[in-house]
Amino acid sequence: MKKLLALAITLISASQVFAQQKPQYSQYTLNNYLLNPAITGIEDYADLKFGMRHQWSGLEGAPKSYYATMHMPIMKEITPTYRGRRTGTVAKEASTKRPNVHRRLRPHHGIGAMAMSTQTGTLKRSSFSMSYAYHLPVSKTTRLSAGVSPGFIQYRLDPTSVRVVQGNDPALSDGRVNETKFDLNMGLWLYSREFYIGVAGAQLVPSKRDLITIRNTVGDNTGALQKHYYATAGYRLDLAPGFALVPSVMVKMAEPSPASVDATVKAIYSDRVWAGASYRHKESVTAMAGINLSPLMDVAYSYDASTSPLGMVSAGSHEVVVGFKLINANKVICPQWAW
Repeated sequence: MKKLLALAITLISASQVFAQQKPQYSQYTLNNYLLNPAITGIEDYADLKFGMRHQWSGLEGAPKSYYATMHMPIMKEITPTYRGRRTGTVAKEASTKRPNVHRRLRPHHGIGAMAMSTQTGTLKRSSFSMSYAYHLPVSKTTRLSAGVSPGFIQYRLDPTSVRVVQGNDPALSDGRVNETKFDLNMGLWLYSREFYIGVAGAQLVPSKRDLITIRNTVGDNTGALQKHYYATAGYRLDLAPGFALVPSVMVKMAEPSPASVDATVKAIYSDRVWAGASYRHKESVTAMAGINLSPLMDVAYSYDASTSPLGMVSAGSHEVVVGFKLINANKVICPQWAW
């Protein structure tokens, strides 16, 4: 049964590769940079993160994804943190006070880079991109950033590991998935200490190429990159000193696939530990938790229980994210702008 299901998953995954689907992560709220290049340089430090996701654990050939991201600000005025986010002696009664917002805020820049890899059976998707963002103050408390991220995506298939009924199958020999394509992502991010709203587009360059022509069939044989569009929003509610609640939502649209909706809520205690839950419509329910160990390092883990038929034969999905806050002059423990 598992072998048959693994074969079905491989075939489904192959069709997704032909449609050029991007991988998705349950803990995107920890690293919205994965979805939107406008995040680049948003914090007061260099943000380095490593992530690993094992989809549908227990099934042979199930997708395994890995990524490394890093972005940092340029020409940004480093301001004292609040809500007790700065280490050292901070009076409790002052921990919820806002910084002095009457001084003039100046724009700043951000640069970053991202490397990702996903292996699904014999199929492999690798990508690398660099990003730039410009952060412009639009009021005393709110900023708007715009970002762009060019890069490339490479698809590979090992034909020697595929068993076919008919030899010299053109789907394996014409380069349909063994190619490199240019990629372009763009986004906008409106944010303050209390909320964020973002929109982004990914794989915006079609990169079409005629591949296989099959007579008397209707379908997309161009191998075009599938455009993705993301809309995200979140709000931080400081319910009591040292305790905050962060509800958020993400909508992904990638035609002709149906829209995907993620609704997440996180509870943060003392800016040190957090726990949350997420629901992906008609796909999974996720439990997640993390800890900010120090001004240098933080760790998070999530587990997805599938609500689709795959949940009956898989052991769920696991995701781990390890982050490092480099060049952290203010000794920030919890992110100030992208929680």
